[in-house]
Amino acid sequence: MEIQNINVSSYPNSKKIYVEGKLHPIKVGMREIHQYPTVTIENGKRIEKPNAPITVYDTSGPFTDPDIDIDINRGLPRLREDWVEKRGDTEILDDITSEYGKARRDDPSLDPIRFPIIHNPRRAKDGACVTQMHYAKKGIITPEMEYVAIRENLDNEKRGIKSHITPEFVRDEIAAGRAIIAANINHPEAEPMIIGKAFAVKLNTNIGNSALSSGIEEEVAKAVWSCYWGGDTLMDLSTGNNIHETREWIIRNCPVPVGTVPIYQALEKVNGDVKKLTWEIYRDTLIEQCEQGVDYFTIHAGVLREHAQLVEQRLTGCVSRGGSIMVQWCVEHNQESFLYTHFEEICEILNKYDVAVSLGDGMRPGSTHDANDRAQFLELEILGKLTEIAWRHDVQVLIEGPGHVPMHKIKENMEKQISACHEAPFYTLGPLTTDIAPGYDHITSAIGAAIISNLGTAMICYVTPKEHLSLPDLNDVREGVIAYKIAAHAADLAKGFPGANVRDDALSKARYEFRWKDQFNLSLDPEKAKRYYLESRRDAPDADDRFCTMCGPNFCAMRISQNIAESCKEL
Repeated sequence: MEIQNINVSSYPNSKKIYVEGKLHPIKVGMREIHQYPTVTIENGKRIEKPNAPITVYDTSGPFTDPDIDIDINRGLPRLREDWVEKRGDTEILDDITSEYGKARRDDPSLDPIRFPIIHNPRRAKDGACVTQMHYAKKGIITPEMEYVAIRENLDNEKRGIKSHITPEFVRDEIAAGRAIIAANINHPEAEPMIIGKAFAVKLNTNIGNSALSSGIEEEVAKAVWSCYWGGDTLMDLSTGNNIHETREWIIRNCPVPVGTVPIYQALEKVNGDVKKLTWEIYRDTLIEQCEQGVDYFTIHAGVLREHAQLVEQRLTGCVSRGGSIMVQWCVEHNQESFLYTHFEEICEILNKYDVAVSLGDGMRPGSTHDANDRAQFLELEILGKLTEIAWRHDVQVLIEGPGHVPMHKIKENMEKQISACHEAPFYTLGPLTTDIAPGYDHITSAIGAAIISNLGTAMICYVTPKEHLSLPDLNDVREGVIAYKIAAHAADLAKGFPGANVRDDALSKARYEFRWKDQFNLSLDPEKAKRYYLESRRDAPDADDRFCTMCGPNFCAMRISQNIAESCKEL
């Protein structure tokens, strides 16, 4: 098959810029928003005062660089390949090692949908560990670490804004397990990005097909647009047909870290029969996805046999797909989950590729009624013990969190996670603060996401308007991403993150000066802001633009304020 290139142009009045590293020969991509001058009339003369451009975090990768030719059928430039090669602790394998991967490759019926370019996988040499945590513990500052330090700071130094984020600080946070850089050595297309409470709050988006809808082309489009609209990471949650091939297309064209839930594909391999799941099938699935380039795995290793009885006490049972699969497996086999009993071996696999483990919240509450119950917090305690095991293998760790939690119970979640899981980065789905808003759950959850991010959550997983209802389309992805970008940025402002207020102040200044184009361009969704404004001006397109239609010309407080200021000058 051939997928038509996705037309992604830069944001209006913006351009891609690059900041060079000082320790390594790297170039860090950012977006610079040009501003129009402030115009005043003084003594009958038009005076223009320039407004400096605003630099913002950019997750769109090469898609918004006009100097890079994008071909979806060949994949993105392999940015990190040389960095990995120069470390000298990896080797390119002669062939893939996953049995399932080999079977898919050797099936001629899949040729029409196969990604055209084949890259043999890379793996750590015998006895080597290639994780960012491993390097950090040895005191090494990798190109990835310097890259994220530059990326987090944007143009703070130029603006005279003091920041605690240096390459050394990044290294120390990763060594301590308080932050991660999810960067599989087989996904060199991804631009390094850091997740940790000392850094800007990050946003994960979910895509993926199901047995009922969506194909490869649509999922690739969702992935590209998710990055364009501001998703920092991307989870492929596919459960439908051709999961392996879909994932290959996505990874080769994704400039942000990609995560999966391997148990989904493992279950597909046994035709949905939970009882037939085995450690061997799951292990091969891990290796298959490691070799493709998945950057982090959600693994529900904290679900135990005793959770079955606790789930029965809930209003909404077990709502995690992975959690429910493993509870059922434990019950049917009357033994502990193979994810729990083989966790040590899982870590030994992951540190050969630098795949982070996102310890899944299989017992997350699916209703506000079930929030903060014994099932949820028992799993959190187990995840803390698994974190210690992962760190012994230098495997980077995320801890996943709820779910549905009313506002007054959110703080307890954060406090228990910090205590039980030794300050490993927290990654939460919302939480949704009420259960009564199907169709608007991107709002109910963004409220919770803002609160828990301010309390210390490092990454929030978006919810689309179609949560609980159906598979999201492109517009739903957009709405979910924007809602969560608002939540993340609101938390960064509240935390006093260095430089977080620069964009807000610039937009506020533009708003006060009636620089409408700048107000649109500095916003998170310029297209929508502009469209709303123009729709309100249809009846008077040439009218004085020093007011909006909400107030009109005579009741605009900012216009009145400016008139007052002019009058004061004349006194």
